[in-house]
Amino acid sequence: MAGFAEQLVAAHGRYASKRPRSAELHERARTVMPGGSTRSVLDMQPFPFRVASAHGARLTDVDGHEYVDFLGDYSAGLLGHDPGPVEAAVTDALRHGWSYGGVHTDEVRFAEAVVERFPSIEQVRFTNSGTEANLMAIQLARHHTGRDRVVVMDRAYHGGLLYFGHGGEALLAPFEFDRLRYNDVGGVSAIDDGVAAVLVEPMMGAAGCIAADPVFLRALRDRCDEVGALLVFDEVMTSRMSTGGAQQRLGITPDLTTLGKYLAGGMTFGAFGGRADVMAAFDPERGGSMTHGGTFNNNVVTMAAGAAAMRELLDEATLESLFERGERFRAAIADVLDAAPLPMCVSGYGSLLTIHTVPGPVTSPDDLDGGDAALKELVVHGLIDRGFYLAPRGYMALSAAITDDDCTAFVAALSASIDAIAS
Repeated sequence: MAGFAEQLVAAHGRYASKRPRSAELHERARTVMPGGSTRSVLDMQPFPFRVASAHGARLTDVDGHEYVDFLGDYSAGLLGHDPGPVEAAVTDALRHGWSYGGVHTDEVRFAEAVVERFPSIEQVRFTNSGTEANLMAIQLARHHTGRDRVVVMDRAYHGGLLYFGHGGEALLAPFEFDRLRYNDVGGVSAIDDGVAAVLVEPMMGAAGCIAADPVFLRALRDRCDEVGALLVFDEVMTSRMSTGGAQQRLGITPDLTTLGKYLAGGMTFGAFGGRADVMAAFDPERGGSMTHGGTFNNNVVTMAAGAAAMRELLDEATLESLFERGERFRAAIADVLDAAPLPMCVSGYGSLLTIHTVPGPVTSPDDLDGGDAALKELVVHGLIDRGFYLAPRGYMALSAAITDDDCTAFVAALSASIDAIAS
């Protein structure tokens, strides 16, 4: 353990020496963007490599290094980096102009596809991100119930303004939040008739890919029914678990669902939807008084890409195959980590997973306390050095472009990286 700091200094040196162009661009970027980027989750030490191009499941950086991309743009890149039908749909849409400032046909087609798939969504509204979708769902629930309090899970992440972990307080949206421990069935009784909504992920994503116990989600569903609160599933990440999301796979239907990431084929996207009687708040013809602004909510590029992605690419067979590949991949990683002489484990659900530097098991973020950050960074650097890209926190989101051979090669590289660290 004591040697990790020295090893990490050496790993940083190797990384930097191979990427002089990325280093140069990082310094240039820092003069005009705090930290050198405009997306904090991409920060890494000593600096992030700069991407020059991306095709399928491969990235190439400005120094000419190629990586197999196991990060999948934090789950937004489920279809890979350049899916043909999405490219064709966007190109065709742009031929007819853009920035309409009016309604158009593709938003209807995209909305119909969303409503058809997700059990809880009878009507839907589009936003520009999952963050916006979750904020709108909270406001909608407060309006519908006439209550103010919102229950969330401690250390959960529902967007930049809805982060309930360490460091999130400074940007936290000013709602009245109550926090529960994830997967704590006994704590569900704390939800009372002053609660407007319970916002929960069927798998905590940014907190470490921690899957919900179905018993816990069912207890939330039952308790919300008892006290008249709305159950909101944040499926920004887990909607990939089937054509109807985790809710379909689990057989638990929320009142509202929020979406984002991959559903628009990699374009800017978010959405919230649910029961028609709740969504009626946005329909003046049904007495609705809520407004929903957003210049780019129905932008031409996203609507065309989303309609094409859902019509031509995101079919049941593709998503089921991806789910099963992810389950096999996580099991293979678990075998390597179980045999490793270092305190490590992996958690996840389907094609989303995270490597941790604790022995496990992991059922809530509390179980990750005490993890060795230096060890995790070493493992990540070892994999990047071997041509595999994942998040600095050890998170991965498989794309449909990732193959079984890619997964086998990753597992071998992980094993080699751990052996090098432990030797």
